[in-house]
Amino acid sequence: MENYRKAGVVEQPCPCPFTNLQPNTPEVRVRDGSKIRNLMKFALGRMEGKVPVESAGTPEEPETGAPASAESLCRQIVFTGVGPSVAKTITCVEILKRRVRGLYQCTQLLYRTVQEKWEPLEPGTGLDSLTVSRNVPGIWVLLSRDPLNSNQPGYQAPGSFDALWAQAVKEESQGQRHQQRKKRGGGWSGGPGGGGGRGKGPRKQMGHPKEGSGVRSILCKTVKILRFECQICGKILSRWKSPQCDDPLQQNSNNVSNTLRSDL
Repeated sequence: MENYRKAGVVEQPCPCPFTNLQPNTPEVRVRDGSKIRNLMKFALGRMEGKVPVESAGTPEEPETGAPASAESLCRQIVFTGVGPSVAKTITCVEILKRRVRGLYQCTQLLYRTVQEKWEPLEPGTGLDSLTVSRNVPGIWVLLSRDPLNSNQPGYQAPGSFDALWAQAVKEESQGQRHQQRKKRGGGWSGGPGGGGGRGKGPRKQMGHPKEGSGVRSILCKTVKILRFECQICGKILSRWKSPQCDDPLQQNSNNVSNTLRSDL
């Protein structure tokens, strides 16, 4: 496809899979560039009657907050999205279910055909135009205040997954607490028990003491001192017990007498 350029995209219409809908049921088509805020204003305006709406499927910013008429209110609403907008469609559905309690849900998954037209970059090369058809997955969600057929595939009663969502929120909060404890215990934090921070050099290790410290090192130093003192004492005793004179006092007296004799 290096020698081709995309000339256009044509989406084949996909009929709504839900039958027996009420006449005033709006169909909200979620696009990739749609804003969730605008979509929710439109949906809440049709379900609760808080804001006026102009047309179904094209939510617009309301200018006033006056209540809508009874004719514009509806008891059912349909959300649909194709391709990248499927996730945004599910988000809008879950937000509306939490804002308006007691809604019955029915979900259908379908494929929509998208045709892409490719034209050659240089018409004189003899290349023909191409038409590529792709099947893009899409989702359709029906929310209703009135009970739906429970035997229909994709049916969800109000509050079916409240326990599951509560468990997911609990696990997420526990994971966040665990991460906060890890950050406090180490890393770049400068609080108590944390590291030294950026630019402060290597942090001090608070683990086992280094070699040469503690009771063992003190005992080793004491033994060395005692050995040195014993060596000194041994040298002194060896001098006192020399073979020249067994008694040092007698040697000193002999030296004094010899000195006196020489003087006389």
